[in-house]
Amino acid sequence: MGAENSKPMGSAPTAVQDPAELSVYDPAKGPFWTTDCKQQRDPILSEKGVSSVSGQTMVDWFKKLAAEKGDKIALAVERPCPPLVNRKAPPSLPKEEWTTWTNKQYYDESCTAAKAMIALGLEDFDGVNVYGFNSPEWFMGQISAFLAGGICAGIYPSDTPEQVQFKSVHSHASMAICETRKLAEIFLKYSAAGELPHLKGVIVWDSENVFETEKQGNVTLCHWSNLAEIGKDVTDEQLEKRMDQKPGRVIAYVYTSGTTGNPKAVMITHDNMTFICTGVMGHSGGFGNTATEERIVSYLPLSHVAGMLLDICCPMTVGACKSGWVTTYFARVYDLKVGTLVERLRLVRPTLFLGVPRVWEKIAEKMKSMGANAKGLKASIGAFGKDKGLSAAKELQMGGSGKKPWGHGLADKLVLSKVSNNLGLDHVKLALTGAAPITRDTLEYFGMLGVQINECYGMSESTGATSWSSNEAHVWGSCGWAVPGSELKCFKIAEEGKELVECPPAKDIFNPTEEEQGELCFRGRHIMAGYMANPALGEAHVAEIAAKNAEGIDKHGWCHSGDKGCIDARGMARVTGRYKELIITAGGENVAPVPIEDQLKATCDMISNIQMIGDKRKFNVALITLKCEGASGDLPGTNQLAGGAKHFDANIKTIQEACRSKKYMKAITDCITACNNDFVPSPPCKIQKFTILPHDFSVENGELTPTLKLKRSVSTEKYIEVVDRMYDAKDAYVPFSEEYAIVEDGAKPAEAKAEEKKAE
Repeated sequence: MGAENSKPMGSAPTAVQDPAELSVYDPAKGPFWTTDCKQQRDPILSEKGVSSVSGQTMVDWFKKLAAEKGDKIALAVERPCPPLVNRKAPPSLPKEEWTTWTNKQYYDESCTAAKAMIALGLEDFDGVNVYGFNSPEWFMGQISAFLAGGICAGIYPSDTPEQVQFKSVHSHASMAICETRKLAEIFLKYSAAGELPHLKGVIVWDSENVFETEKQGNVTLCHWSNLAEIGKDVTDEQLEKRMDQKPGRVIAYVYTSGTTGNPKAVMITHDNMTFICTGVMGHSGGFGNTATEERIVSYLPLSHVAGMLLDICCPMTVGACKSGWVTTYFARVYDLKVGTLVERLRLVRPTLFLGVPRVWEKIAEKMKSMGANAKGLKASIGAFGKDKGLSAAKELQMGGSGKKPWGHGLADKLVLSKVSNNLGLDHVKLALTGAAPITRDTLEYFGMLGVQINECYGMSESTGATSWSSNEAHVWGSCGWAVPGSELKCFKIAEEGKELVECPPAKDIFNPTEEEQGELCFRGRHIMAGYMANPALGEAHVAEIAAKNAEGIDKHGWCHSGDKGCIDARGMARVTGRYKELIITAGGENVAPVPIEDQLKATCDMISNIQMIGDKRKFNVALITLKCEGASGDLPGTNQLAGGAKHFDANIKTIQEACRSKKYMKAITDCITACNNDFVPSPPCKIQKFTILPHDFSVENGELTPTLKLKRSVSTEKYIEVVDRMYDAKDAYVPFSEEYAIVEDGAKPAEAKAEEKKAE
């Protein structure tokens, strides 16, 4: 790493915007949403600037990519995927042994799949479900869907069969593209039961289990390798007619991962995607600016807007609009679960990398754990390197000098560059995080290594991004500045029928007054077409979705985030809470839990996750999880301690042992007390009681969404018994069960004694 000194910006590039560069929203021309996937509107253009450029389509860019950089490698995957051996991953295959597609092959195979779907019965605006782990076929499945005139509706790998059935019916899907025959059977089962009336074709891409095409009722089941034969009678002219599309056409549904009720389908148009891709790639640390290969690793769910944006669509943008091209390397299906993603990073050396906070935190935990074993001179050199690296990183924030401290070059040579190289992040031009808040501690850790993690803020409703930081303009803990050509403002929560009032700029972004905080709202060409309603599901459904749209996008075109935050005079925004997550205590006080939870995670290295609870209660309590082996976000892990929880006491090995230890519980209690005394803004925000859960939060157990956000209501309900006991208990630490009760040093818990007596 170790770039030359550079002077950081003093304010965000969009802090002061020329009104002529912004789209004008006339309430008389509203509403600025629709429930109809077939309704196409012309983009609202500005007079000048990036938002004045007439909209293009992803089809245009894909054609251009194939024509101009057809010989460059687009996709690369280890095939077959090396299986785990005794739960351990074999080394990465050399790059020359990966299966690859050039941009021309990528385009041609997508067109082949599009023709096959037309032959199987895909009609204009039909949904196409894609279900499985990231792969070249997932990419081509999405792209072939909109080439053929369909709308891609991705399925999360973690979705239940019931969720799959709902999304298939809701999206009016006539096609399903699945990774395995087992996943395909879910669609076939519901189709046979008459619960997927529109389904006509199911395609399986598993390269290790090829089978002949067969008919099951009204559905054709076929293998990806047979698509050329299936679509042979569809002409190029027929496909071109389907590909002749306008910018305002819907090309994808992104299903929100809501915690209650059925998810909503966010409609993304060509123009939404081309506008946001142009913005992201225009401020990407030089990504794609030279005629060389850029590299990314695809591993986050492609059914999520971030995966679709950065993995599938931004590479098209680079190849079609910039000098460079992008090669996408696919992670192994188990990399997140067993903690081997770093192995793929080391091989690929990505130049752009997006990690949700949990991924960044897990990487940092692993590296810190390795560093904790250093002793003597090695430990002293490590401390020297970290000190110099952190000092340099702080000066690169907005308003900093950009200068490196004396000794940084030596520190970089001895420590910093070696660590970043070991992580595989030594070539990264743009490192991003999004989907949830990230702790300052994590930002500082990577910053000292020379890896600036830029925070990206947005929603599915804003095509994934509405603000972000850059290497030149960032403040740790801020979520950046508005996408060029768009608006990001902070409004007071208005009473129904009242006009919005903008909050004054925050004098201190980390300590805003209540007057300076409000709801973060945004508008521009990246805002969704609306939530889709399927008329076949009845008038009540359509009316419900229309009401959701009216709540989400107001008469002036502002998309309401539901996030509480502030914007300072430099144009940098910060989320201070989420209105739906705010704890309203029995006394009526508003408590924002996330900053308090983050503070505890930063100051207590043994804590993995924490959830404050206190809505309509007399005080706040907390569910806490400890760092443990195998906890990946997707999986809850084992009961074996890891990271800071493991290193706190070498004699304590498991979560149960830690919970029985006075030493552990005192350390956690002391951290909570310090947070209560020194950090929380008022007494009602304090945490009075806590418990330790027997495992970490996870997607598998239902506490986290597929993008690893905490499902607060689900978690609260799941652990309601211990929550209620905390309110009745006298002590600050309330054991999850008798098994987790504190025992005297050397004593055995009650159930252990019972087992011994039984054995005798």
